[in-house]
Amino acid sequence: MLTLKLITEETDRVVKGLEKKQFKGAREAIDKAIAIDKARREAQTELDATLAKSKQYAAEIGKLMKAGDKAAAENAKQEVAALKTKAAELEQKKADAEKELTAHLCTIPNIPYDEVPEGTCAEDNQVVKSSLRECKPTDTVGNWDTVPANGEAKLPHWELAKKYNLIDFDLGVKITGAGFPVYVGKGAQLQRALINFFLAEANKAGYTEIMPPTVVNAASGYGTGQLPDKEGQMYHCEVDDLYLIPTAEVPVTNIYRDVILDEKQLPIKNCAYTQCFRREAGSYGKDVRGLNRLHEFSKIEIVRIDTPEHSKESHKEMLEHVEGLLQKLELPYRILRLCGGDQSFTSAICYDFEVYSEAQGRWLEVSSVSNFDTYQANRLKCRYRGADKKVQLCHTLNGSALALPRIVASILENFQTEKGIRMPKALVPYTGFEYID
Repeated sequence: MLTLKLITEETDRVVKGLEKKQFKGAREAIDKAIAIDKARREAQTELDATLAKSKQYAAEIGKLMKAGDKAAAENAKQEVAALKTKAAELEQKKADAEKELTAHLCTIPNIPYDEVPEGTCAEDNQVVKSSLRECKPTDTVGNWDTVPANGEAKLPHWELAKKYNLIDFDLGVKITGAGFPVYVGKGAQLQRALINFFLAEANKAGYTEIMPPTVVNAASGYGTGQLPDKEGQMYHCEVDDLYLIPTAEVPVTNIYRDVILDEKQLPIKNCAYTQCFRREAGSYGKDVRGLNRLHEFSKIEIVRIDTPEHSKESHKEMLEHVEGLLQKLELPYRILRLCGGDQSFTSAICYDFEVYSEAQGRWLEVSSVSNFDTYQANRLKCRYRGADKKVQLCHTLNGSALALPRIVASILENFQTEKGIRMPKALVPYTGFEYID
C-alpha cells in the first residue's frame, strides 16, 4: 500500500498517478486517508498528554501521603483513575483510526511511474519491442498490424493435442472440471522439459530456486496484494482459512514479510516452479479454449527484493531474461509497456510479453514482469538496513519466466511440419526428442 509519507508529502503527484490508473475518486480517497491519519495523530497527541498528566498525579500521591495530606492524596488518586479511563478511551480511538486507515489504504492502488503511458484499456498499451520488426514510439496494440507471414493453414493446439494424444481435456473435465487438463505421454514430457529448461536458465542467471507451499494463509495473500482485492479469483479452503496460490509470487515474496535485511544481501534473486490456481470467474468463449486459460497450470516465477536505487536496473535485467527465453524457444514475440488503465492494482510499472499464435491468428500473453516499488514491501513490512544504519522499505519485483500453457500452445501451433511438431533446439536436451510425431 502507499506510504503515508508519500501521500502527505506528495499529495498532488499521488492523485495525478491514481487518475492515470483510472482510479475513480482519487482526490476524495487521498483526502480521506489524510483525514483519518489526522484523527489518529490527534488521538495520539491527546493520549500522550493524558499519560503524562496521569504520571504527574501519580508522583504527587506519594508526596501528599508522606506530608499527611490524605484528602489531597485521595483527590489525586481519583484524578489518576479518571485519566486512566480517558487514556483507555483514547487508546481505543487511536486503534480504531489505525484499523480504519489500513483498511482504507488497502482500497487505493499503487501509482504508476512517469514512463507509464496514458490509456484506459489494453488497446492503449505500447508495443516497445518485437521480434518481427522495429517499433516506433507511436505503436500501440490498437494500431499494431504486423503478424508472421505464413500462408500455410495451421491447426490450433487443441486439435494437435488430440491428433498426437498429448492433452486430454475431456478427461480433465471428468476428474475435476473444465480448465484442468490431463497431459499425456509426450505432452507431459514437454511440460516437464519446459519446467526444467526454465529453472536451468534461471539458475544460470543467478536465481536461487525455492520450492514453496502452494497454499498460503490470509496474511500472505494480504502481503502481496491478492487480498482483499482478488479473493474472488482465488480458491479458498474455508475450514482452515487457506488459499491456493495464483502464482509463486505470493509464497516466495512472503519469505521476506516482517524481515529487516542487510543492504549487502540485496538484490535477492529467487525463482520457483509451482502449480498455480485461478478461478477465472466469468471466463468463457473462444479466447479461453484449450490451454488459453486454465484453472490450474504450471509456472516458473522469478522474484527480486532490491533497494530503491537499483530496482529499475533489476527490472531491466528481468525483462532481458524473459526475452532471452522466448528467443531460445524461437517464438515470435512482442513486448508491451502497459498503460495506466491496464496495469494491475499493485504494480508501479509492468511489461507484458506476448507470443503469436499462427493457428489462432492472435497474440497470447505469456509473462508479466512488474516493479511494485515499495507498495508490496509496505504491506509486508519488508525492509533493509543501509550502511548508514537507517531502516527503509525495499522494492519488490516479480515476473513469469515463464507460464507454461500458452508456451505449449505456441510451440505446438508454430512448429507444425509434415514430419510432426518440431521442438526448439534449446529444448531438445530436455525433451529427449526432436519431434512429436
